[in-house]
Amino acid sequence: MEESSSKADDSSTQDDVPPLVVKDVNVLLERERSEGVSSPSRDDDSTLFNQGTNSSILDDNTKPDSSVREGRSKSSGLCFSDGKSRIDYILVYRKTSSQSEKREIFERNIRAEGLQMEKEASLTNSDVIFLKLHAPWDVLCRYAELMNIRMPFRRKILFMHRRQKFMSRMEKRINKCRGWLPRKPMKFDNDALPDLEENESFTAPFSRSRIHHFIIHNKDTFFSNATRSRIAHHILQRVKYEEGKNKMGLNRLLSNSSYEAAFPLHEGSYHSKNSIRTHGAENHRHLLYECWAWWGVWYKYQPLDLIRRYFGEKIGLYFAWLGWYTGMLFPAALVGLLVFLYGLFTLEHCQVSKEICQATDIIMCPICDQYCPYLRLSDSCIYAKVTHLFDNGATVFFAVFMAVWATVFLEFWKRRRAVLAYDWDLIDWEEEEDEIRPQFEAKYSKKERTNPISGKPEPHQAFSDKYSRLIISASGIFFMILVVIAAVFGIVIYRVITVSTFAAFDWALIRNNSQVATTGTAVCINFCMIMLLNVLYEKVALLLTNLEQPRTESEWENSFTLKMFLFQFVNLNSSTFYIAFFLGRFTGRPGAYLRLINRWKLEECHPSGCLIDLCMQMGIIMVLKQTWNNFMELGYPLIQNWWTRRRLRREHGQKAKASFPQWERDYNLQPMNAYGLFDEYLEMILQFGFTTIFVAAFPLAPLLALLNNVIEIRLDAYKFVTQWRRPLPSQAKDIGIWYGILEGIGILSVITNAFVIAVTSDFIPRLVYAYKYGPCAGQGRAGEGCMIGYVNASLSVFRVSDFETRSEPMTNGSELFGEAVKHCRYRDYREPPDTSEPYSYTLQFWHVLAARLAFIIVFEHMVFAIKTLIAYLIPDLPKDLRDRMRREKYLIQEMMYEAELERLQREKNEKKKKYRAHHKEWP
Repeated sequence: MEESSSKADDSSTQDDVPPLVVKDVNVLLERERSEGVSSPSRDDDSTLFNQGTNSSILDDNTKPDSSVREGRSKSSGLCFSDGKSRIDYILVYRKTSSQSEKREIFERNIRAEGLQMEKEASLTNSDVIFLKLHAPWDVLCRYAELMNIRMPFRRKILFMHRRQKFMSRMEKRINKCRGWLPRKPMKFDNDALPDLEENESFTAPFSRSRIHHFIIHNKDTFFSNATRSRIAHHILQRVKYEEGKNKMGLNRLLSNSSYEAAFPLHEGSYHSKNSIRTHGAENHRHLLYECWAWWGVWYKYQPLDLIRRYFGEKIGLYFAWLGWYTGMLFPAALVGLLVFLYGLFTLEHCQVSKEICQATDIIMCPICDQYCPYLRLSDSCIYAKVTHLFDNGATVFFAVFMAVWATVFLEFWKRRRAVLAYDWDLIDWEEEEDEIRPQFEAKYSKKERTNPISGKPEPHQAFSDKYSRLIISASGIFFMILVVIAAVFGIVIYRVITVSTFAAFDWALIRNNSQVATTGTAVCINFCMIMLLNVLYEKVALLLTNLEQPRTESEWENSFTLKMFLFQFVNLNSSTFYIAFFLGRFTGRPGAYLRLINRWKLEECHPSGCLIDLCMQMGIIMVLKQTWNNFMELGYPLIQNWWTRRRLRREHGQKAKASFPQWERDYNLQPMNAYGLFDEYLEMILQFGFTTIFVAAFPLAPLLALLNNVIEIRLDAYKFVTQWRRPLPSQAKDIGIWYGILEGIGILSVITNAFVIAVTSDFIPRLVYAYKYGPCAGQGRAGEGCMIGYVNASLSVFRVSDFETRSEPMTNGSELFGEAVKHCRYRDYREPPDTSEPYSYTLQFWHVLAARLAFIIVFEHMVFAIKTLIAYLIPDLPKDLRDRMRREKYLIQEMMYEAELERLQREKNEKKKKYRAHHKEWP
């Protein structure tokens, strides 16, 4: 709900915007009792709202601001030169611009709309002119009514029924018992930060005819600064700059360089010499910095109401979603860490790693042509132990848990969003129909069709033209995906060539770990290619989206978002998919290797399996990408702002910046990204994909994501508060197209994790061996004792004399084993060379293949059934929210009924007075 200021006398001591945290129910009721308002009874609805607000609360004699606040606003450049008219919007242009005629017409029409204007030259560049705009009270009221802005009209007194009263008494007793415990460290101290308190009010669309019903303690603070800026921007978007049907709007003037910048002002400096706990907040920007963007409060909950009040609902919803996602990562990170620790504690009891470490007599075939030597299986002991950390008995449970977690996260986010939409008055808000894009209008202005909603003629795109453009765009997307596949193919060739090079390296450390060195360098090169291709993809996505000619800005944004996500998702995960599902699967066997272009032998997995390569790929990519993103998000604007401050100090002295007005300071900050919150959402959605899609192979992914997000929230907060110009506060009911993308990732994660467990890990081969071929075959159990002999059973025998000429090692192994090697082993289920069908698949191979396919089918169906059941059982609206909405609807009807009775009573009294007066004149 829209919060209101609580008291008239508070308006003289607080800032322009009332503070923002709703009090506890008991505290609120006690305050009402102290003010003389009777406590609401269980059955009497008439006492559930403030009776004192039935009459008009508009007081024209109230002071607009205290002298302290007025002085601060005037000195910091938040008002016109008269020190009273608050600046609601800033336009910046250059005197040397060639669009002066359009600008003059535009400014003349701005005055006609009622906005007040004042111009001032820049202190650092005489060519730069700042146009300050102020919306007077009558203009704000007129457009607030047109825009259906909801404003507070009746203060809420919360209702508690018997059970809640009983629970409150129980809570008091419990609180006495736990009084010795420390206070909740993650919540803000309302006593120390009184500016965060705010009382709830019922709200309704503003109406000038019913202005006496609204809570107006002060005209200057009734509309918040964000609302004033939104109204000013709404006006600027509908003012004409040329004679013509669609020659209007600030966006068009920004695109043709009539104006250089347009932004609302920050509310002063975010720094203060005085402590917020002793002197209070200087302004809401200072309050946001101290309570949100400062690193010292990294463990605190976010003040979402204050964020929403300052930056608008759209940005508030992003931080609400980011905070909710980060909070939901705690259980996922904890379970992932427990799975990792389970593997660590059971490492010494793992029969498979024991057999690998003790297999000094098993000689493995070379993993590359010529240069790779024969190896003992025991040489891969360390890798076998590391693999067990991620591939153990808890892996399947964790994969199921993460699939369920993704569903619970999305379902509970819908509930959380519904609560925020109710608290922020977005339940009945409908997005205005977007304006037609200037590019679309210019392209199709000759063909018009009547809009079925507005009834006005507008440009029309023919069906054949629209779908031909979509086909070309889809072809471009397909081509770019082929570019990604080509890049992955290049990485594959690099890995194939480099493994032989590293095997012949002079440095023993590299030579003995040639496969790990190959994987590590390939991942780093892959990361660099990902970063370079991302730059190309952004330009291609922009080109293809403009080629499609979307009709409105929202259609353009959705189309661009989908393309960028698809490009970056494929770019980021293509190599991971290759390692997970293709590496070592199609290499053939010794003596009959499959080759690229009949030249390069495909890369094999490590003797301990392919999972170690997948873990390394995910870990390196995740850490490097998150580090790079955080640096670019904060480091780039920090460097640019530092360079600007350095230039200003060099040109105007050390203390020049301190004397600059607020519009000059904000102009020197960096503008928000051209795509709004796109980059922030995209980074988190790609991280969500990394956290869920291959989580069975890397249980520590949620923990890394959690650590990153704790930093990410404060980085974004610091960036919005200190490094960027204040973005235009805008409304939104949800996170848009990103929710559908999250659902798609959740479905894909079930499929990929099923294949990772069945294909990439050794879970299924071990299970088949334990129940069918091991010492416990036929006994219906599968413990560590049942895995004795598994390693030997999973390796096939190859006769060295059957090697191809180009694959035969340069050494015969005598320098390592004392004699020439005659037979070596490799990972596969094939017959020995001395059988009637040498090197053909054994029966165990087909059993393992059947078990893998069966596991994929059973796992997917079971997890999808659980996800569907959970989604069905969790309602989108919490029960208490549904009751609150019904209760509010009922109370509003009662209020309207009482107001109507008062009106009828007044009319009746007026008629009686007229009747009496008439009879006095004519006795």
